[in-house]
Amino acid sequence: MDIILKDTYLNIKVSDKILNVPLNIPLIHQVIRSYRFNLRKGNVSQKSRSEVKGSKKKPWRQKGTGRARCGSIKSPLWRSGGVTFANKPKKYVLKVNRKMYISAFKSVLSELFRQSRLHIINNINIKLPKTKEFIEKFNFINLDKLLIIIHNYKKNLFLSCRNLSNICICTVNNINIINLIKYKNIIFTLKSIKIIEDKLINE
Repeated sequence: MDIILKDTYLNIKVSDKILNVPLNIPLIHQVIRSYRFNLRKGNVSQKSRSEVKGSKKKPWRQKGTGRARCGSIKSPLWRSGGVTFANKPKKYVLKVNRKMYISAFKSVLSELFRQSRLHIINNINIKLPKTKEFIEKFNFINLDKLLIIIHNYKKNLFLSCRNLSNICICTVNNINIINLIKYKNIIFTLKSIKIIEDKLINE
């Protein structure tokens, strides 16, 4: 069964398999937590004595010099030597299965549709990279926290709205659940919603 989206520019049929899914808050929370967790990068890194550059030769003989015995200039006791218990970058990985991510994505799209925050337009043609032209083009919707999802990169579109802080433009390949929840209104082009529909249903 298809759901007919009645929008400003056109009526389009979208499968109810992606727009009629119950809201699953625990699953969405788990996916968002995994996404944010995997963005973390451990940046603490120190060199142990095996990683420090330098000769492995014994600086002087073991006995008879009157100095303390030493086996390597890379010893932690020496200046510019290695660290005894060197810190290494921690790996932050929290796995989420593909089916879980797809289910959460469908749940978010369905909730956006129920809240009338999801809009579809046929295409976006910006002739000149001017903010004024962009505002006139999207005067039918509130531009506060607006996310526009397109199927391919369009230079004039990106340039015309880069001075607007509350507007984000991304392609279908770069879309994520956090952005769908973050912005108040979501605009899909006709091709982009069809690409997402094919991916979510076929996988």
